[in-house]
Amino acid sequence: MTSSLLKKILNKRARASEGALMHMELPDQLLATKSLIPYQEQALILIAIKDYYILKEMYGEGFIEQLEFELKQNLNISLGGSNSEAIKVGPGELAFVVPQTSAPADIGYKYKINAQDALKKTMFRQTGLGIDLGMGYATVNYTDETNSKIHFNSGIDEARKMLRLPLNMKGLSIARRFNSILAQRMVSTLYQPILNFKSGNIIGWEALTRGPKGNSFHSPVILFETAEHLGRLFALEKLCRESAIANAGELKEGQKLFLNIHPKTMADPEFSPGKTLELMEQAGLSSDNVVFEITERHSVQEFELFYRTLDHYRNQGFKVAVDDAGAGYAGLTTIAELQPEYIKLDKSLIDQIHKDPVKRALVETTVTFADKIGSQIIAEGIETKEQAVCLKDIGVHCGQGYFLARPDKPKPNLTKECQELQSVNEVASKSITCSLPIGDLAKPPHSILPSHLVSDAQQFFKTNDRFSSIIVADNNIPRGLVMEYHLNRQLSSRYGIALYFRRPVETVMDNMPLIVDIDMPVEQVARKAMQRESLKAYDDIIVTRKGYLYGMVSVQDLLNAMAKIQVEMAKGTNPLTGLPGNVSIEQEVESRIAQERRFSIIYGDLDHFKVYNDTYGFKNGDQIIRLAADIMSWATKKHAGKNASLCHIGGDDFVLITSPDTVERICTSVIRCFGRLVKNCYCEEDRKRGWIEAKGRDGKKGRFPLVSISLGVIEICGQCSLMEIGERAAHIKKFAKSKPGNSVAMDRRPPLGSC
Repeated sequence: MTSSLLKKILNKRARASEGALMHMELPDQLLATKSLIPYQEQALILIAIKDYYILKEMYGEGFIEQLEFELKQNLNISLGGSNSEAIKVGPGELAFVVPQTSAPADIGYKYKINAQDALKKTMFRQTGLGIDLGMGYATVNYTDETNSKIHFNSGIDEARKMLRLPLNMKGLSIARRFNSILAQRMVSTLYQPILNFKSGNIIGWEALTRGPKGNSFHSPVILFETAEHLGRLFALEKLCRESAIANAGELKEGQKLFLNIHPKTMADPEFSPGKTLELMEQAGLSSDNVVFEITERHSVQEFELFYRTLDHYRNQGFKVAVDDAGAGYAGLTTIAELQPEYIKLDKSLIDQIHKDPVKRALVETTVTFADKIGSQIIAEGIETKEQAVCLKDIGVHCGQGYFLARPDKPKPNLTKECQELQSVNEVASKSITCSLPIGDLAKPPHSILPSHLVSDAQQFFKTNDRFSSIIVADNNIPRGLVMEYHLNRQLSSRYGIALYFRRPVETVMDNMPLIVDIDMPVEQVARKAMQRESLKAYDDIIVTRKGYLYGMVSVQDLLNAMAKIQVEMAKGTNPLTGLPGNVSIEQEVESRIAQERRFSIIYGDLDHFKVYNDTYGFKNGDQIIRLAADIMSWATKKHAGKNASLCHIGGDDFVLITSPDTVERICTSVIRCFGRLVKNCYCEEDRKRGWIEAKGRDGKKGRFPLVSISLGVIEICGQCSLMEIGERAAHIKKFAKSKPGNSVAMDRRPPLGSC
């Protein structure tokens, strides 16, 4: 460090001492905290950023402000249940008051360790160093506001003195409690599954250690940080490994047990090579069953130790995973040199990935990188379906997180939602013969003119959480799309605010968004959505009617709708009409044949439906299909009751299985009602003239009659195959359709199966 820089820092420190005196006046917020109880001892805790002015001078004011912000945020989260709040009392200093339920030093230590864990990523990313927060404490009493202010100011003075003293861990009662936990082996192991997205199988279980419930050591952060401070890390890790291996239970073929290991344990004088292997053999497991997770931050800070650890375990046959990749501790070069079997992506990369195209691009690149070096990516911290679907679409190999299953003992099952997980590409690629028009999913959009300012768009997103997009429209015709995450990315760039903030929104909008007509089937829209470039793969879809803005659909809503359709079809029901499908028909026919019951099959088909669908659109076409289903259901219930079964086999085809004596009444009712009601599905002009002008299958314009229904009837009285029934039904259906208008064709040949 240069003498001039050192002089500047020392001068600032001198000014800081003067500033500290000004900050001796305790903020009123601290005295107003709800946790204060009159005449009861309180613990005043002071947490401070060490070397505040050095960090500010070397890394800038923005960095130190970010550290202060994150420190205050973390402390207030930790204080959530205590009705207290962390208040800034000096540069890099935050104080709070909580009930003194134990020694103040023990109380402060817990908050210090949790805060350090929260800040270490930011610190390391900027400086390449870890962080050690200062901690001071004092016992204070609250009587009345005047006396308490003097007493509390004195408490701040005392806490500041404590900041300057080295922390004597062995003097804390927390150290005695920690040693007691080790001596009494009071740790438990929970297991969390790791899922292979492609196969849907659990490939392994991460063993997660917890201390005794009901005290601060239940948190693994405090447990392991305390062990490191006390020089008992190896003893704790040994206990954790023994517990994890002993309680793992049976591992299915191919499954691994993921165990966390700290490279520092290699330097412990109690370390004895081969101990872990002995534990495995005692539990009936081999080294092939175990993967050691070594966090990436240790690999950077202690290279020699890290490689010794790695070589030691690989020589014994264990596999290795690099944990916390992407958290800021190391780059891809380090991972490439290690060539681990697994790379575990940090939760910070997974959070909001379905809304952040930059994170998606980064993870996609990491997956490609892993494939080339023979590693598998495991995404940690998956908490929502949206994240899981996005990761599966990207091609991430495996996942882990609360969405899949929470850590538990014994080993938990995957959640139901996780078991039914499908990516957008998987859903879109499956053939769905009967789907909803996209208009049925559309939600009201928020639209603005192209001349609106970017600042207006940003303000709208800030005050309207339920919107993730704005549609830019002129005269109700969509011109572009602004997604919130794209806008934030543009504005957060180096000159983003200066370049765009006061400019028209058309300068930042996507002028080529996906725009679809209201009648397009959802599966067709899904295919188009997945054909977009990766940065736009999860952008909202604009829906129009005759070119004018109608609504918008999110990719998640699209996925949910298609998944629901597939579930209905898997259950054997048609998603449009709710009627049973092909499976039910086969079961019903085979059942009646086996029972030697005489029955008839009525095959219903709509005439001129394609022309109507092309002219009036999918949505109106679906209305006619539902009309036919409703009429046939009504006629069946009225004339056949429970002795008949109506099925929808897809498109505009229906099959009704009933007793021969009900056929005539059902058919008569169907053709009369359908012929009368279908006219309501046309405009007045077409309805009056009884035909529409449109293009036929040959592409030529012509006049086509209104949609009608043709019913073909066959009878079965004995043993016959489904193929025979299908062939005869097709013949009679063809004959029925050759007759004009709504018609019925009865098969006059002897019943199938007759002797």
